[in-house]
Amino acid sequence: MPKRLIYKVIFALSATLCLSLAGGGAQAQDRFLTIGTAGVTGVYYPAGQRICQLMNRDRDEHGLRCNAESTGGSVFNLNAIRAGDMDAGVVQSDWQHHAYHGSDRFEDAGPNEKLRAVLSLHPEPFTVLVRADSDIQHFEDIRGKRVNVGNPGSGQRGTVERLMAAYGWTMDDFALASELPSREQGQALCDNRIDVMLFTVGHPSAAIQEPIATCNARLVPVDGQVVDRLIEENPYYFRASIPAGMYPGQEEDVTTFGVGATLVSSTDTSEAAIYALVKAVFERFDTFKTLHPAFAVLEKEAMVREGLSAPLHPGAERYYREAGLLD
Repeated sequence: MPKRLIYKVIFALSATLCLSLAGGGAQAQDRFLTIGTAGVTGVYYPAGQRICQLMNRDRDEHGLRCNAESTGGSVFNLNAIRAGDMDAGVVQSDWQHHAYHGSDRFEDAGPNEKLRAVLSLHPEPFTVLVRADSDIQHFEDIRGKRVNVGNPGSGQRGTVERLMAAYGWTMDDFALASELPSREQGQALCDNRIDVMLFTVGHPSAAIQEPIATCNARLVPVDGQVVDRLIEENPYYFRASIPAGMYPGQEEDVTTFGVGATLVSSTDTSEAAIYALVKAVFERFDTFKTLHPAFAVLEKEAMVREGLSAPLHPGAERYYREAGLLD
């Protein structure tokens, strides 16, 4: 049995026993729903935390205790959901597509026909950050530099590899291809241990804010014919920009491309559980939008359609139809 699943079982049994001994009544019947996120400095972790925060307010009604865990990111979450180690996960829209269809990194495992979409979250521009004294002015200039490509299992790493393939690059094209997790790369940039950090993230992000504030790091655009072709050939990518003024010293929009953050689950997770999750978010939608700056741009209609490659989970679909968000 996987270690993470063992911990979940032990925690659930311990909590149930304690509640029973205390005469916990209905609370003793609590079940657990675990959401995989990513590193704590990105937006996935607070997104999962806030969803659970809203869902747990109605625990007496649905009997579910929601918990968001920091993980390795999109690919890790999709593998964990497939293995039954997690009930849901926040993942990039491109990796949702690949997991469901069994393409790219999921080719050996094959299509995950149990994967189900729940909702779409914030846009995630592909972000390139360098130190203020760097001679890098455009993404193509990172060739030959010390680049953090992201930890294996992260959506960040997967997107970097897709973009590198489009350029015809390999890891050997960099002086160093480090695999630091997102929480460590900003400090590594400021300490001059790497020249470039690459991150697919919603904005504003603490992971971007920190190196800008610490060592006057700056954003670099990602555009041109190679990027245009990548967008045209892949429906889960789209043109994006980081608006001027998003970070201190950023006087102009920074052009790039991006994906969307999405929440996914599995047919192994009950209809009632996902219905309760979606209801908690959408019936406290104005509150949810205030819980992180990246959520301010969210619109209900877009959240039930955009970036969702897998079929909707029956629990999500039922709520959306009841709320008039689906025909």
